[in-house]
Amino acid sequence: MKLALVTDAWLPQVNGVVRTLGHTIDELRKAGHEVSVICPADFRTVPCPTYPEVRLALFAGRRVGRRLDELVPDAVHVATEGPLGLAARNWCVRRGRPFTTAYHTQFPEYVRARFPVPLSVGYAAVRWFHGRATRTLVTTPSMMERLDQRGFRNLTLWGRGVDTDLFRPRDKAFLDLPRPVWLYFGRVAVEKGVEDFLRLDLPGTKLVVGDGPAAADLVRRYPDVVYAGFRYGEELASYVAASDVFVFPSRTDTFGLVLLEAMACGVPVAAYPVTGPIDVVLQGVTGVLDEDLRAAAMAALGMDPERCRAHALAHSWEAATRQFLASLALPVTPTPTLPEGAASPRAPRPASARGTFPIRSRWRRPRMRRRRPAS
Repeated sequence: MKLALVTDAWLPQVNGVVRTLGHTIDELRKAGHEVSVICPADFRTVPCPTYPEVRLALFAGRRVGRRLDELVPDAVHVATEGPLGLAARNWCVRRGRPFTTAYHTQFPEYVRARFPVPLSVGYAAVRWFHGRATRTLVTTPSMMERLDQRGFRNLTLWGRGVDTDLFRPRDKAFLDLPRPVWLYFGRVAVEKGVEDFLRLDLPGTKLVVGDGPAAADLVRRYPDVVYAGFRYGEELASYVAASDVFVFPSRTDTFGLVLLEAMACGVPVAAYPVTGPIDVVLQGVTGVLDEDLRAAAMAALGMDPERCRAHALAHSWEAATRQFLASLALPVTPTPTLPEGAASPRAPRPASARGTFPIRSRWRRPRMRRRRPAS
């Protein structure tokens, strides 16, 4: 199968969407599918307002259309609601092509966190964007229910996996910091609620691994916190595994891939009882969910690492990719065309009509009489 995957979120961005798409593409290619990615790297871009790490493609419409015309894909998946995603969506709509979309990010909440835009306006926009898709892929049952209440239709589940070879229990001595070590890792942005974590009165050390548009301000205002910046691969996994509790203060995530990564390292989670954590964390087993984030963190401390790891092992990228593949919208096979001049085969009469006389209309067009010219 030839898949065209169109995304505004791509390398070198560091976020859950990019990691999800990367793992999914790897699994699809291992299974023998051909995947072509249309991403901002192929276009002239400008930085996204308030989020310069994200680059937005300029004048994408025609170029995206030409690229899709050249690819002749069997399926089109629109991963994001940015300029590239919009161009691909419009290309599919104009040609009557089925396509799928994915709801990775709660954009109405993200926009409202930065600008005074009502949620109703944000949801109307994203509902319009996804409304023509054959299916919209969502991460969890609670996210599906929430979007259904907002008027979204044709929703289907697409779960997530975790690289349990990379994210695994490791030596706690990697971090030479006062214990316990309370970790946040991920993007440092206003919608992630990182400040909720930094404000907590906790013993030991608060550690932030990651970066983002809110980082400079938080470093200045919370100098007692240890900031490690972005870390990748083995080094990132070592930071996570050496921590004692992962504190996840976001209220806006659709899933929270980092939750599974922490649990795969044997690290329990403390989070709010909101969309994402309520579907991923086993309450009292792999973490604690509570509106009192400090209480959740203290209660999660000392939970069994083996049970956290066992829960994460049940989530594989192979299984998640099978879900994705089954949800793709393939075009209907066109009716074969006949050679020029060939007679069209007559369709068989339905069984209910056999042995009956055809009914003809009694109405006839009136005959027009010619008037003889006057002599």
